[in-house]
Order: sequence, then structure tokens, then C-alpha cells
Amino acid sequence: MCNLYSMTKTQKALLDLVRAMRDLTGNLPPLTAIFPDGVAPVVTCEPNGRTLRMMRWGFPPPPNMGARPITNVRNPNSGFWRAWLKPEQRCLVPFTSFCEYGDWTPKETHWFALNEERPVLFFAGIWRPWNGTRGTKKDPANGDHLLYSFLTTEPNAEVKPIHAKAMPVILHENECETWLRAPIEEALKLQRPFPDGLLKVVATGKKSDGQSAELL
Repeated sequence: MCNLYSMTKTQKALLDLVRAMRDLTGNLPPLTAIFPDGVAPVVTCEPNGRTLRMMRWGFPPPPNMGARPITNVRNPNSGFWRAWLKPEQRCLVPFTSFCEYGDWTPKETHWFALNEERPVLFFAGIWRPWNGTRGTKKDPANGDHLLYSFLTTEPNAEVKPIHAKAMPVILHENECETWLRAPIEEALKLQRPFPDGLLKVVATGKKSDGQSAELL
């Protein structure tokens, strides 16, 4: 599953693409490594138009599932997720590349993108408000948070040799409006692998972080 991705295009390029009416991100720098519990830009569809805002990656886990944030949504039929799949709780998560670790030792990262120029694509996401403590013991963030996660599905031909269990749900630009606004039955038809032949491995390297994500 994806527990590391990047969003490295300029703030203006992102705003031009998503056609956001409001930008609440402030000064948005390139984000070369977004990990679980990190803060990143998310696009929501609100009554006054699309809004670009910062949220924290990972939902709180269900009881008896530890404390790690739930970053990936594999089973949207689970009662845990249903309340957050309404149109007003769906979002777009912009990215330029995402990382999967090979299913072997030593771990090696494989970064996937549309091509070497790494244009912006979107994960199909959901979001929710939450109050509590996030971050690390050294740098805790207490209070109100906006949290997001994104859907996963079966891997396509490019991802499967690296990670055979799942890949993020990636939306074409013409599918974004459907994900944001359509009834749930229509929106969930987008939970499918990205078409074969469109993604490329644009970088590889040894795994250098100790973080992991949960899959539900």
C-alpha cells in the first residue's frame, strides 16, 4: 500500500489545475516526501466552490487496532468508512509521484509517476474533522484536525511486480468531478486500477524510513 508520496509542482500550477476558488494553504512549498501523519494539500468541494487546504494524512483507527493512522481505504463497504463517503466528505489528494516498497528484503523504494516530468495526478480521497493529539511525542499537535485518507484497489501491471496487494485509486482529470459529487454507487465505480501502460517507475532506491501505514 502507499505510505509515501510527493507533491512537488508549484502552488500556482496546482491551483490552475484544480480551479480552486479558495486557497487556504498559505505559502505551499514543494513536498518531496509526505509520510503518514504529515500535512499536505487536499482539494474539497464546498458550497462556494473548490477549496485547497492543508490536512493531516491518516484517519484515527477503530478501537482495538492500535494507534497508527489509517492512511488507505481498501474496503469502502466497511461501516467504519461509510459515514465519510458522502459527497461532502470526498476530496482529491494531489500528487506528482507515489512510492511502493518491493515485497522482498532488503526493502527498496519504487517511485511511480505518469512520466519523468511528474505531472499532477489525484488520489480519490475522503476527509473528516477530528479532535485529539497527532504528530510525534517530541512534537505533538493537540486540538482540532482535518484528516484525510485515500482509496486503494488491485494493482495494475506496473505496480503488481513491486507490490502485489494494492495500489492507490488514481483519478483521470475528467473523473474528478464524478468522485467529488456523484452518488456513492457511481463514485465507487472509480475504485479500480489505473490503466496498464500509463505509469512509469521514475526512481528507485533503498528504503530509508522506518514508517508504515495501516490498511483496512
